[in-house]
Amino acid sequence: MGNPARDVYRYEKRTWPEINDDVESGKVCLIPCGSVEQHGPHLPLDVDIVCPTEIARGAGGAIPEKMLVLPTHCYGYTGHVMDFPGTINTDHGHYLAGVLDIVKSLAYHGFKKVVLLNGHGSNWPLLDLAARRANLETDAECVPISWWNLLTVDPGFLPGWRESPFPGGCSHACELETSLYLYLDGDGVRKDQIESGVISFNDESSPFQWVDLFGAGPATLISWTSSYSETGVLGAAALASAEKGKRAYDESVKQLVRLISWFKDRPKDPRRDLHRRPPTMPMPWGQGPSDS
Repeated sequence: MGNPARDVYRYEKRTWPEINDDVESGKVCLIPCGSVEQHGPHLPLDVDIVCPTEIARGAGGAIPEKMLVLPTHCYGYTGHVMDFPGTINTDHGHYLAGVLDIVKSLAYHGFKKVVLLNGHGSNWPLLDLAARRANLETDAECVPISWWNLLTVDPGFLPGWRESPFPGGCSHACELETSLYLYLDGDGVRKDQIESGVISFNDESSPFQWVDLFGAGPATLISWTSSYSETGVLGAAALASAEKGKRAYDESVKQLVRLISWFKDRPKDPRRDLHRRPPTMPMPWGQGPSDS
């Protein structure tokens, strides 16, 4: 059963008159964006859903007067992982259009600030483009961020947290994701199956091709996951612990609260049209908020 007082930050638990109040108070809307995807033999398919959702709700519970958390967008772009049973892929065009539809709906209702909290690495280019398009095609502002990058805001956090080698130790079903899932839902982890895994092309020691959650080579070739991983585990899962997961969760929530608080009250940068003569046709890609 829902609790209206407890769930005040959850968009889907609000009524339409309450949404009007939320628009008037200038709340930031946050959309957790995940995927249904393999995470090795030890983690369930919902890692990329659980992690951003719980971090978002942690921040929402801390500052409900400043933000609303929407229902999680659960299906992502995962075509490269389809060799592993269970993975569900969304066509990249459908994914981009779907996320943009949500942001445009929020903008239509009057929300001016939207955050896309990503939980799946290959969603990133599409979420980045969705945010860029929303900023040009609506009168709202939209920023994307992957939840793990919240751990980079304080430059002292990761050096004191991470034990795995860089690059590769924190990539997928790794030290970080396994730790966070152990903290959020330890009973869902097949603890007897936890083993580290390698990214085969990282072992080539090429200055061009390497990958980690916190960086990638300048010319990294990303193809079928099964071509560079035998188990779907990319990183040092064996170094994970629930205690590390709690520390990562607390830091992520803290920095997300800071992000929302900063973004909510930041004035919008004014647009300036520098044409000597006003354009005589609409924008080439379609109408924006002031092009009608």
